[in-house]
Amino acid sequence: MATEDDKIDLTASDGPQGLGELDLGEPSSGAPAASEPAAGRRRRRDPFKGMEQVLSSEAALKSRELTSLSELKRIKRARLRHEGQQVVTDDIKKLKSLTIEPKLPPGEYINYYVEPVRIEYYIPRESRFATERRFLYIPLIDPEPRTDPDDKILRSHIEQNRFIDLIDLMNQFPVHITDILESYGSTMNLYESLSRSFNAALSGNEEAYKSAFYLCEALTEYEPTIASLQFLGEFLAWDLNWLTRAMNTLGIEFAASDKTIAYFIKKRNDYWEQHGLDYDERFEILAALFYEQAFPNRHLEYEEEDYFYDIFDKKHSI
Repeated sequence: MATEDDKIDLTASDGPQGLGELDLGEPSSGAPAASEPAAGRRRRRDPFKGMEQVLSSEAALKSRELTSLSELKRIKRARLRHEGQQVVTDDIKKLKSLTIEPKLPPGEYINYYVEPVRIEYYIPRESRFATERRFLYIPLIDPEPRTDPDDKILRSHIEQNRFIDLIDLMNQFPVHITDILESYGSTMNLYESLSRSFNAALSGNEEAYKSAFYLCEALTEYEPTIASLQFLGEFLAWDLNWLTRAMNTLGIEFAASDKTIAYFIKKRNDYWEQHGLDYDERFEILAALFYEQAFPNRHLEYEEEDYFYDIFDKKHSI
């Protein structure tokens, strides 16, 4: 049993937390002192020594002043063909000369989807990018009903300027109920939500227009179906245009997905080509810039200095 002399007084010491009177002893001859590095061991260099302190809260608010080498490389490699034609998007004077919005007849704007596009150009003297904004006006091209097979349902709704509600359609044309259920059985719950959103919009809930539009975007991923190929036609394309015009009329702000915008551009370009309409330089430049920003990796190839070159290069494929 320990005696009174063997006990250590931890309360009467002068050091922090009463440890001043403790004798930890000398380190053994085989172990190095804690303050000295082991013999033969290299002291590691601190890579952050002498660097200015970085705060993420400040870095998030700072604008980018200098471009990186990788960005300059991407800019050079992403130069640009749009719809088979070379489009110049690095001419600073041409980019800055583009009007913010095109001149349209009064009331015609409801027939366009409007997408803001960033114009970025490099200023060498200041070693920075400047950013401006222009608006890409994409005309809404309605689908053309076929005659063989006859898209009479689509044709009648376009002529009457009516939204095609698939749920309501089964009540109007019971002869097609079986065909519609076979083609849309897996997505019928989405079409029921679309029908509810559309009816809510007609009842005065303007936010429901956006819900209906986004549901249409999601449902286009499942097209075409046997029913649309046989008798419905491109009814979802018409519904997207109808909802866009309705929201433009009501002044409701919304944003389509990049995939939908690319579809609008493709429909416009096909229509321009089929009817031999004049080349619109402003539209072509802004459309090309949209593709750059929405799909930055399109038409790019891996080079030897790229990190994943050895993975994606065909020479190394198994």
